[in-house]
Amino acid sequence: MVILKGIPSIISPDLLYALARMGHGDEIVLADANFPTSSVCRFGPTEIRVDGLGIPELLQAVLKLFPLDTYVSCPKPLEKIERFAFYERAKTSFAVVATGETALYGNLILTKGVIPAGEKDE
Repeated sequence: MVILKGIPSIISPDLLYALARMGHGDEIVLADANFPTSSVCRFGPTEIRVDGLGIPELLQAVLKLFPLDTYVSCPKPLEKIERFAFYERAKTSFAVVATGETALYGNLILTKGVIPAGEKDE
């Protein structure tokens, strides 16, 4: 648990560090409990564990700190990706966050956007 002002308490130190290190266009996967996180991360993205948390509550906390890239949501807010194509894309992500989410195929990929000048301290 992170004890800092303005940081949601469910954001772990490892997740906070990853979010801070990511740049514009980097992707992070919020993975359900069945996702092969360790296999996907073996030779690529950082593995972050937040077992016990559901994706909706984690997503809400992450979005308080993390601007989404606007080009991602312009054509359509959500895009379905075939299972094995999702795995391959996850292998190129910055990090994969293993959650306790029990919804089947409840995985998300978020692309980091930019924070305009003057907005970061709000």
